[in-house]
Order: sequence, then structure tokens, then C-alpha cells
Amino acid sequence: MKQKRVFKIIVAGIVLAAVAVLIYKRFSYKETSTKRPRNAYKKKIEQFKSSTDKDGDGIDDQSDILESALEYIQTKPKYESRYYIGGSPDDGYGVCTDVVAMGLKGAGYDLQKLVAEDIREHKDDYDIKVADSNIDYRRVRNLQVYFKNNTKSLGTDISKIEEWQGGDIVIFKKHIGIVSDRRDKNGVPYIIHHGSKIQRAYEQNYLKGKADEIVGHYRWEIKNKK
Repeated sequence: MKQKRVFKIIVAGIVLAAVAVLIYKRFSYKETSTKRPRNAYKKKIEQFKSSTDKDGDGIDDQSDILESALEYIQTKPKYESRYYIGGSPDDGYGVCTDVVAMGLKGAGYDLQKLVAEDIREHKDDYDIKVADSNIDYRRVRNLQVYFKNNTKSLGTDISKIEEWQGGDIVIFKKHIGIVSDRRDKNGVPYIIHHGSKIQRAYEQNYLKGKADEIVGHYRWEIKNKK
């Protein structure tokens, strides 16, 4: 009986140790990967290109947003929500909304300024008691209002894969990201985003698992060009 008890204790110890190792591997990522996933979709889908080039760099806005978002994640921002005087993170930290803001900035658009102006002009749409341009453009709920009111709204059915193009903006209930130009084997695009401290990669096969949380899909064809 004593030997059986010792054996059970040993087995229990081994199981606990194995569980501890699995937990450590799952939650101890020191650095989020910037490695791009391969394009697993075999069929050709023509990449959408916009007719505008805001910053005059020879790259259309749609492509510029995509490339700028990819350049931003190469800086390997660490995830943390902080408040910044002036609004823009300058210390290597960031959140999901910064991926979008930096993508647009690289294309020549100041999202902070655009959102602040829209809030002043349509404050009732935003349900904000006191506007604060330092943080308003970094809140998902505000960006949902801004993109809905000012840009081209697209469908949210992920099975219509050709409607999803690299450089589009996708908004979830509490998250936001940029649509990648690379796709999984079924043609569903990956998402460039920054959602947590333990995120394995900045570009992930994210849409399928979060399809029921999508609240908006937009393309940067701003209605009132500035």
C-alpha cells in the first residue's frame, strides 16, 4: 500500500511538472514575432489599389497603409495601454489602435487630427462628455464611429474573400487591425494587429476565430478628403 501511495505521488508530481512547463511555454513569450506568414492561398486574387496617393511617394494609399503598418510592427512595439501628452507613443509601447494610426500616418494621414476634428463637428455621434485629442483616436469605439461616418463601409462576411483586401481596416467589438495581403489556404486574409502582451505574432490568422465579433470592415476612401 505504501509503495502504491509513493507511486501515485510521483505520478502526480510528473503531471504537475508537465502542466507547469506547458503553462510556461504558453505565457512566457519574451518577444512577439515579426516574421510574416506565407501566403497559403493558391489562387490569384488581384490586390486592390486606390486612386489616391496622399503623400506623393508613388505608392497608392491602400498599399501605403499596408506597407506602413508592416513597417511599424517591425519596430516590435510592446503591448501596454498608456496615456501620452501629445497623443503618440514614443517609448516602444503601443496598442491595437496604434497599428492603424501608424499605417495611416505612413500614407500621409494624421488620424489623431482627423478624429479630433470629427468629434468637434459630430460630438453627439461619439457619446463623449469631454473630448481629449491625446487619447480619443486611440480608442476602438471612437474609431468605429469615425470609419463608419467617413470611409467606405464593406461587408463583414469573411467567406467573400475577394472583398477583403490588404490595407483594409477591420474592427471587432474591442479590437482593431489592418487586413494583410497574405491569406490562409482558404483565402481568408491574415490580420496585422497588436492585441496583448502574450501575442505570438503581429500578423496572424485571426479572422476565422473572431468572425462573430467583427463590427466593421472599411476601406480608406475618405468621403471628405483633407
